[in-house]
Parts: sequence; structure tokens; C-alpha cells
Amino acid sequence: MNYKKLGKILGKIMILESILMIAPLLVSIIYREDWKHKLAFILPIIALAAIGALLQLPKPRYETLYQKEGFALTAMVWIVMALFGALPFVISGDIPNYIDACFEIVSGFTTTGASIINDITVISHSALFWRSFSHWIGGMGILVFVLIFIPESNDGSAMHLLRAESPGPQVGKLVSKMKVTTRILYLIYLGLTVIEIIILMLDKPIPGYEGEKFFFSLLTAFGCAGTGGFGFIPGSMELLSPFSQYVISIFLIIFGCNFALYYLILIGKVRDVMKSEELKSYAAVLVSAVVLVFVSLMWRFEEFPQEYTVEEMFRHSLFQVASLMTTTGFSSTDYNLWPMMARTVIILIMFIGAMAGSTAGGMKISRIVIAVKGAYVNVRKLINPRYVPKMKFEGKSLDEKTVNDVFSFITLYFFILFAAVFLLSFDPINGELVTVVSDAGEYVTEHGFLSNFSSALACISNIGPAMEAVGPYASYAGFSAFSKIVLIFTMIIGRLEILPVLILFNPKTWKRI
Repeated sequence: MNYKKLGKILGKIMILESILMIAPLLVSIIYREDWKHKLAFILPIIALAAIGALLQLPKPRYETLYQKEGFALTAMVWIVMALFGALPFVISGDIPNYIDACFEIVSGFTTTGASIINDITVISHSALFWRSFSHWIGGMGILVFVLIFIPESNDGSAMHLLRAESPGPQVGKLVSKMKVTTRILYLIYLGLTVIEIIILMLDKPIPGYEGEKFFFSLLTAFGCAGTGGFGFIPGSMELLSPFSQYVISIFLIIFGCNFALYYLILIGKVRDVMKSEELKSYAAVLVSAVVLVFVSLMWRFEEFPQEYTVEEMFRHSLFQVASLMTTTGFSSTDYNLWPMMARTVIILIMFIGAMAGSTAGGMKISRIVIAVKGAYVNVRKLINPRYVPKMKFEGKSLDEKTVNDVFSFITLYFFILFAAVFLLSFDPINGELVTVVSDAGEYVTEHGFLSNFSSALACISNIGPAMEAVGPYASYAGFSAFSKIVLIFTMIIGRLEILPVLILFNPKTWKRI
């Protein structure tokens, strides 16, 4: 294990985090917050910069990072970022409990959007900015950003880091140089974010928040870009105009696409984009889900409490499907009260997620497509042992290893999901009645199995809001400290797609060979 090299990169990450904290510090200064809120960022900035600088001092004997080390380092980086990123909430008093603060910032960096805050109106502007900014930081990946500045080596170290952090089964270079690839990805990411901010600024201000137009447009774009979904006003996106809700829906779908497709568009290869099998599958699932939810709302219109026009039914169907399929978690209404068919569709798309190479979570469309093809081939082999499979994905032949890796991931995904549900079943909150205040009024729901199951699913798929007592108008505050720690690790495991975290905590990883 190349400990000095690991320490050196970890130190760079800590220095980077200290630089990133300057942004919320400036927000605190702009909004003239008290010194406690300014010190909440100044003290961690100093600590991160100092520790990061000390970790730069030892010189490694060799620069190579092997795959095992790359995966372990990736998980380590995300944990360290969260441990320090939680400090501003605690020091400022916005979230005084450290475990709660860790839950909030892990939810931010992993672009989950699950929150323990019951009253968002008492949170300072700097804390609101830091929460949403963490979505934007974690969306494309912390190490992907750092790779822009790390000198590129010929030993594949950068590729190991990129594979460990990037979502989806296939990660590669857009161009021959890894550093250029990461720059292209971030320029596309930044460009789309800026475009969304500009379009949102064209809308009228949110009633009651007239002076916050730019600030809220910024936070909304951060949440969409990172597919995170932290709310910053009561009711998440409920108070936004139909124009803004449609804009958000469209940009969520855009950020749920593989960023490599946008690069192909930029270099004029639009035909290659249109041939993408994963893009076609993504569009088909998304459109089907919107239609099914809309039909469900139209069909059972008189049986649920919300009063919608036909246009509102379509808008909420589009918004919630786009939000939950891209694992963002923004809400425009309380889908917890929707008919069973609509809620079933929502749960299914929470499993699926969006495209590989996007900022979304979930299992990813590409894995679902490959798994379906693999299952079909296995059935054909049982029927006809002489059958020679010819599996292809995106025009390329699928080897047996790729298919096995996909099945292994799905197996681990469900194992961890049910392990988390089992651990949550010990929480004292189980069986308690929870009062929820939503756009349909006040109602009481029980914290039961669906609450635990959907919480674990929302965390491993990095979605945020779940069902029942942890629905879109509720929070995770009622869980015990133990359950919150379980969900913290579930969020990190989901964002890093399992393997980096398992490798980090495997004792064999740290043994000298």
C-alpha cells in the first residue's frame, strides 16, 4: 500500500475542500450573518488547509496507484470530506448535533438530498448554500475535479480513481488524455448549470421571497446539476411557478443523461447520439413512467385529497418522474398521497435510476439493459444448450465478465439494501405515528416497514425523500443516531457504487504484501 501517495492526494482533497468553503463564507459575509456563522467556515478552512499542507510533506518513493489503492482512497476521501464538511453546521448552531450534521453533509456530497431539518426557515443563508453547493461538488465527483490538477501518469492511476468514483458500469476516456477528459466533463457540467441559472432568472420571484431570486436560482441549479434535491424553502419546489417546474423537469432529464453524449454533440456526432441504446431505453422508461403516473392520477382523481387540473396532473407527473428517476428528490406535491399504481411506478423508477456517466444514482439504465439481455441469454441456453449468444450493447459485444459484473453489482445492491432495512427495524421510532403537513393539509401516518424500506432505497439510490413517514414533506430527524449512521454509510455506498467502500473496510486491503 502506497501510504505516502494516498496521504498526498488526500491532503490535496482537504486543501480543495478548504478552498470550496470560501464560497459559503462569502455568502455569510454578503448576507451580514453574525461572527459565529463566519467562524463556522473560517475554522474548518484553517484546519483543512493546515492538515492538507502537512500531508504534502512526505515524499512517496513511487507515484503508482493500483486499482485496490484507488478504490480505497476514493471511499476514504468521501468520508474525510464529510467529517470536516459537517463542522460548519455544528459550529454555527444550525445543526448542533454532529451526527445529524454528518448525515446532512453526506446527503449533500452524495447528492442524496435526505434531510434531518424539520424547519428549513431557521437555517442561515450560508448553511443553505453549503448544503446545495455540496450537491454540485459531489455530482460530477470530487476526485474527477482533482484529476484536472494532478499531473497525469502513464501507469493508469488516474483511470483507477475515475473508475472508482464515476457511476455506471463503463468508464473511459473521451479523448486520449485523462486530464483533458475531466476538463471537458466539468466544462459541460458548468455550462449546463449556468444555462439553467439564466433561464430560472427569467421567471418571476417566488411569492414571499422576492429578494432571493438569484440565490434560489443558484441553489435550484446546484440541486438539478448534481441531481441532489435539497429543499431551501418549505414544500421543496411546490411554491415555484409552473414555468420553473417545467424548466427544472427538463434540466433534470438533461443531467440524467450520460455526459459523453453531450461531448459527441459538441463535436458534431449527433447521429451517434441518436443511435445510443441506453439513451433510447432511458427515454422509453421515462416516457412510460410519466404516462402511467398521469393515467393513474386521471383514473383515480376523486380518491385522493389533492385538487389538480389536467395540466397540473401532467406537470406533477412529469416533475416527480424526472425528479425521482434521476434520483434528485425535488418535490412539487405530496406524491405520498397518490394512488397505489402511481406510487408503485415511483418505487420502480427509484430502483432503476438514470444513465451511466450522469450525476444520477440508482442501478442505472445500462445495468438494467445488460441484466435483461444476460437473463434472456441464460434462458435461451437452458432451452437450447447449443445456442451461441451474441450480446451487444451500444454496438459493442458484451463479454461474459461485463455481464457477471452487472449481476454481481445488482446482487450486492439488494443485499446491502435489505441489510439496511433489517438494521432500521431495530429503531424505536417503528410503530410511532408521525404528523405530516403537506400541500393537501395535515395527516397522520405510521412509521412502518414501507418507511424503513423506502428510506434505505432512497439512500442507496441517492434519492432523498422516501414514502410514508419519510415522504417528500417529512424528514429523517425521527430516526435514532444508530439508524442515521447506518443510512450515512448506505448513502456513501450507493454514491460510490459499493466496491470502493467494501475495499476500504476489507482488512486485506491494508496488509503488506
